[in-house]
Amino acid sequence: MSRKWTNTNSQYPQMPYDLIKEMLVALGIMGVLVLLLAGIFSTPDVPALTAKQVAQQAPQLLLQNALDDLSGQDAISTYGPPYNNTPGASQSLAGISPEQWAGVQIPIKSAQVNVIGPLTKIEPVNPSLKAPLTTWQRATSSQQNAWVQHVESALSKAKIVGNALVLPAQTPGDYGPLPAMLNAYLSLARTGLLEDAIDGGTGPMPVIDRTKSLLLLQDVPDAAYAAKLDMAGNEWGIIKETGNYPGAVWLWFYTLLYQIPPFSTSASADLWVVLTTGGVTVILMLTPFIPGLRSIPRLVGIHKLIWRRYYRDQRKRRGVRA
Repeated sequence: MSRKWTNTNSQYPQMPYDLIKEMLVALGIMGVLVLLLAGIFSTPDVPALTAKQVAQQAPQLLLQNALDDLSGQDAISTYGPPYNNTPGASQSLAGISPEQWAGVQIPIKSAQVNVIGPLTKIEPVNPSLKAPLTTWQRATSSQQNAWVQHVESALSKAKIVGNALVLPAQTPGDYGPLPAMLNAYLSLARTGLLEDAIDGGTGPMPVIDRTKSLLLLQDVPDAAYAAKLDMAGNEWGIIKETGNYPGAVWLWFYTLLYQIPPFSTSASADLWVVLTTGGVTVILMLTPFIPGLRSIPRLVGIHKLIWRRYYRDQRKRRGVRA
């Protein structure tokens, strides 16, 4: 029906319409637009990076990551709070340092959590690990670092033969127990159980807190993976899609700040960005109560453009009354 009638109790014209038909048409249009825009602007729907994937595709990268953990050269070992008390690592601005105030909330020693701990857990099913682990734990820090340096210098010339790392021949003892430890580590990663061994799951219930395993591939492996997908920090990666979840597009302002000075050049960039974003958010929330700011919408007059029909009718009505 397209007949129009006027309600005696209202000054506005009304007409009947099919609500179901309108809803279906709207959903159809929206569906077509979603599919079209998703095909044009969507990003790759890839699964989260895992140790198993790195072990299969770039085993030496995973082993280098393990060596960094063992020598304390990984990103987490020098991060500071909430993981450790690394001197000078906390960001601060004019005496403001939430990291120092909160302190160490998630203590992590990368060598123990990411490498030694998981290998110790599989020792009962791999008894040959007992001697290498004992040798490593009884060695001094300087001796451990010497072994790591020798393996690191030879890693670029090493080969993966039959899923095992084969290092170039060296003076006996130069590599220490690391070849046996790294091969066991690589095998564990290939099973897909390395993350579970890191998080320490026991019993039939699944592990809920995955914080430690999520930090395993920080720095080089995650950065290399993100770069292949054009999702690095300088490519606004945080607002793009990851896995089966939509990108955090509402963080566009947050990530924008990282691209411009002084945020992009500051050693306390994270703190700068958080404080700036928080300050802007508070100002927006209090805009209705701040003299001057609350008058901006009225002065700009965008509402008059949106409600132009209403204001046109009001002018006509005033003209008739005049």
